[in-house]
Amino acid sequence: MMPPKVDAFRTTDVLKGQQAMPQGSFLQHLPVASWPLLVSAWGSDARVYERDEELPLGPDGQHVYIVLGGCVRQERFPCGTHKDAPKITRFRGVGQMLGEAKLITPRESVRTFCLTTTWVMPCPVGRLNLLLTQHPEIQLSLLRSLEDRIRGDELIYSTATRTPLQRVGGLLLHLADTAGTPTPATPGHTTILGPSQRDLADALMMGVSTVENAIGRLRRTHGVITSKYRQFVVTDRFGLRDIAMSA
Repeated sequence: MMPPKVDAFRTTDVLKGQQAMPQGSFLQHLPVASWPLLVSAWGSDARVYERDEELPLGPDGQHVYIVLGGCVRQERFPCGTHKDAPKITRFRGVGQMLGEAKLITPRESVRTFCLTTTWVMPCPVGRLNLLLTQHPEIQLSLLRSLEDRIRGDELIYSTATRTPLQRVGGLLLHLADTAGTPTPATPGHTTILGPSQRDLADALMMGVSTVENAIGRLRRTHGVITSKYRQFVVTDRFGLRDIAMSA
């Protein structure tokens, strides 16, 4: 059963290009003139999922999803789902397409959980595949966003030789860019809702205590973030970037 429609979310603002999209996301790459074409493929309704709900991206799912608001955690099990099997965790945010592998293999699946209230637009796989063949500029936008995603994943998740402080700082910076929202009461601050320290540890394949220690240093020693349960606030983005990208 699909979740209820979201009447409060102004999808027209998104489709008219009046809502800025994160750099490198599918909707950021998509030409403004092409956005109305997507409406004909996915329909003009957004749907909401609450925190910890799973998106229907299993083998029987027949839609891909575009994130309009919120943040999700995706999990893959490359060696099978047996006990103690290794897990790959990634975070996806606003403007990203989810379940794109279904465009090639319809029964492909990826476990996808909402880390906060998340607004998505569902698009039937068949309709989107038809649209991609008819409009090369949309296909190119998707390919560019996937290339940007791969490069971002390499920088964030595949740099095991860097220090825990750099890696945790880099992931928080990435989340601020892709899933963060401005903090209304404090200009220049960015709030990241949803991910826990355990989520960060899973994504970086680090111990929870190591992540906790790095977050403590970012908060107390460097003063670039504040944190509480499932919420991080980036208070100094430039300082956090300096730490994450330092040699």
